[in-house]
Amino acid sequence: MSTIIKFFVAPSHEAAAAVVDRGPGGAFESLSYGNFDADEALIEWESIFTGRSFEGLVAADEPEAVAGSDDGDGPVVFAASKALQDALAAADQFRLGEVSQLWVQERAADGEAFDQEIATKILSDLARLARGVGGRHHRRYCWMA
Repeated sequence: MSTIIKFFVAPSHEAAAAVVDRGPGGAFESLSYGNFDADEALIEWESIFTGRSFEGLVAADEPEAVAGSDDGDGPVVFAASKALQDALAAADQFRLGEVSQLWVQERAADGEAFDQEIATKILSDLARLARGVGGRHHRRYCWMA
């Protein structure tokens, strides 16, 4: 798997969708990662944080697709849910460690090895990004290519 993932904040779906072809780059504050299924991770993280089932979140069309091709080829932009954004913003380091451990266990159950330290760093970085979103009425998005 070779995937580029950038989580970023933007003021609207329209602004986030405008960067689908090139990524958020210098347009928005962003965090870069690679080689995991970010849209599935968003669902798993929300499920762990909120207790909602993975299947229920999928049925609710989480995460919301904002831009991308209909055939699944090419870059795509997803909007993280408000519930996930709020949970990340409110989480302390202990809770982020718990969630990352549960996420690593879920990935292992599906045969995917994921480093605990890296998982905790990703969630800690995303929590900082979510806290920065706060009062600015911006949302958190995920760009994948």
